[in-house]
Amino acid sequence: MFRLSSRALPLLLGFGLLACSPALNWREVRPDGVNLAMLLPCKPDRASKTVPLDGRDTVLSMTGCEAGGAMFALARADVGDASRAAQVLAQWQSLTLAHMRASQSVTQNAQVPGADALPQPVQVLARGSHPDGQAVEGRALYFARGSQLFQAVVYAPRVSSEAVETFFSSIKFP
Repeated sequence: MFRLSSRALPLLLGFGLLACSPALNWREVRPDGVNLAMLLPCKPDRASKTVPLDGRDTVLSMTGCEAGGAMFALARADVGDASRAAQVLAQWQSLTLAHMRASQSVTQNAQVPGADALPQPVQVLARGSHPDGQAVEGRALYFARGSQLFQAVVYAPRVSSEAVETFFSSIKFP
């Protein structure tokens, strides 16, 4: 017969509780400064920085978190002129692929409720590497609403299609 020592029982109970806790605890989040709602699998952090986009310094606001071995984020930039949206989104996509040293990428049309139809929202699936050489998969969703441009991303060593679908399909303009 198998017997547990008094020291092993609390350890096993602790492992059991960890196994029962969800890695992704989805909650609705509304990024600052925009009428947009989305689900994130963890409590978000918020940050902003100025980056060069289309030859102009542009404030990039980010809302995101890390959970289940993946990073989930939404970045937003207001370029001040909706007629620049397609050009800037294409550049943003190229910069992201270059940054992750993408060796493979696939782009397909996507839909985001309330986003502009033009430029067409797109989803990009890519494989590449971090600066330290570790492999990374990325899924990114690019879309616009007026002069506001968006990039929703998930980065992980191996991206969960289910988690990406939950995140991307939750993004909407109420």
